[in-house]
Amino acid sequence: MSISTINATTPHLLGPWRRRCQWLITLIVLALPWFTVGGQSPLRLDFATLSLHLFGQTLRIEELYLILFFSLTLALVFLLGTLALGRVWCGWLCPQTTLNDLAEWLGRCLSVQIDGRRVTGAAWRQFLRQCAYLLLSLLVAMNLLWYFIEPQRFLKALASGTLAPVAFLALAICTLVIYFDLALIRRLMCKEFCPYGRIQTALADNATLTLHRPAAEAPRCIECGACVRCCPMDIDIRLGYQIECINCGRCLDACRQVMAQRREPGLIRYTFGTEDLGWRALLNPKILLLTAALLTLMTIFVVAVVRRQEATVKVALSHTAPSRLLPDGRRVTFFSVWVNNRLAVEKEFELAAIHVATGSAINLRGVPSPIRIAGGKNLPLEVALVTASGATADAIEFVLTTDGRKLATANAEIAKELPQAHGH
Repeated sequence: MSISTINATTPHLLGPWRRRCQWLITLIVLALPWFTVGGQSPLRLDFATLSLHLFGQTLRIEELYLILFFSLTLALVFLLGTLALGRVWCGWLCPQTTLNDLAEWLGRCLSVQIDGRRVTGAAWRQFLRQCAYLLLSLLVAMNLLWYFIEPQRFLKALASGTLAPVAFLALAICTLVIYFDLALIRRLMCKEFCPYGRIQTALADNATLTLHRPAAEAPRCIECGACVRCCPMDIDIRLGYQIECINCGRCLDACRQVMAQRREPGLIRYTFGTEDLGWRALLNPKILLLTAALLTLMTIFVVAVVRRQEATVKVALSHTAPSRLLPDGRRVTFFSVWVNNRLAVEKEFELAAIHVATGSAINLRGVPSPIRIAGGKNLPLEVALVTASGATADAIEFVLTTDGRKLATANAEIAKELPQAHGH
């Protein structure tokens, strides 16, 4: 069964739908870093704080297990999509294909003929084409970095010349690599270097969506060659399934237009598997098992993110301020404390210290009340714990609360020995 119903006199073309899809994906990728959810980018990897901002949630490096769950979910989406839809990603959604289509369109606008690796046209037109490629490469490179640095801060730093050397170097390298791709490599990347086509070939089975000319349609073929001339990968789909095919559908449209003049349907079509088994081909054990695994992993990830602690507290003996005795015999122990607000909004917290053995509160100095921390931020504190004379190696529990609710605890011990004084 064909994916779409074909009218012989007014053929339904997929090209306009493919271009709309490419524009939509491109606009989403360009615009996403400019929006905010809970004061943060919807999707950004922040190296400065070692955290991943994910649609209102901030996952810090301490929550590596959540990032691993997220990565595994993406891997299963990729695997399931490849198994079911084949190389539709390549022809319809892949940024490489979109950039190639845009590069060829810019060439046509400048009356420069691009045929594979052959480029013909006036020298000044080719120079303008290279300038357009360089500007496009710069935009794509900046867009890539916006997923690591907020675009507003990035552009302000770039304009003022204060962009960090590492970020500037990354921008330069990305721009040159993308320009080199547009100017020289183009479709060769899909043909020779991209591993996705090889992976898809290994995963393809009778349920995988393919674009081909069924053997039963061969007698109707008039050998016009329209499908070959329009193919961006320079393959002949009449020869059967080929690894270089990116399922873009250009040959399907060309064939439909030619056959419509003869008042006949086109010969090339999308089918699930070369045997045209229809959508029921997707109900096979391999796809059903992967779907179940994906849904399970997504459920675990969502539940883990929703039910995770609102905040965390970590405590360690201070390395810069040693413990000491006060004149009245009480002991002062200094601690380094890190409070992390995992919420997307600013929150106020209270920090207290409890003697584990007695359950009594201990005098804690140097702690602001309340502790205000912006959403997704980590606040370091240096605090002093004052205990009674003779209290050594006692277990202490630091308790973080908000609105009277206990959020997190951290265990610590009073320093066992005071540093020895050395006289001269």
